[in-house]
Amino acid sequence: MAKESPSQRKTAGRVMHEYAHGELKSGKVGKGGKVKSRRQAIAIALHEAGASKYDSKSKNKQNLAKSKRKEATGKTAQQEAEGKRRVGARGRRESSRAMGGRNAKTNARRGGARRKSVR
Repeated sequence: MAKESPSQRKTAGRVMHEYAHGELKSGKVGKGGKVKSRRQAIAIALHEAGASKYDSKSKNKQNLAKSKRKEATGKTAQQEAEGKRRVGARGRRESSRAMGGRNAKTNARRGGARRKSVR
């Protein structure tokens, strides 16, 4: 397996966090029940992070993109359990106006300073 990118590590870490807190479920829409095996949790983490050696490169890209969409819309088990809508605020306050909060001191810039991903 090649070295994981930072976004892949973050996704894999989130999945393992869900496993540790008993929130990780298997199968479509979690109908397979809670994951009890650490090995299965690791396999799910690598699959969601797009770092699985059993999937093709294109399938891995699709899996990572799907996970990132899930994290961005607040549909992960961790976010639902902890009552969060988004993961992080990219170094800014979570309560900034751009993130939907009302008590932000200053406006966060939208789209001005975006970082390019390193490949």
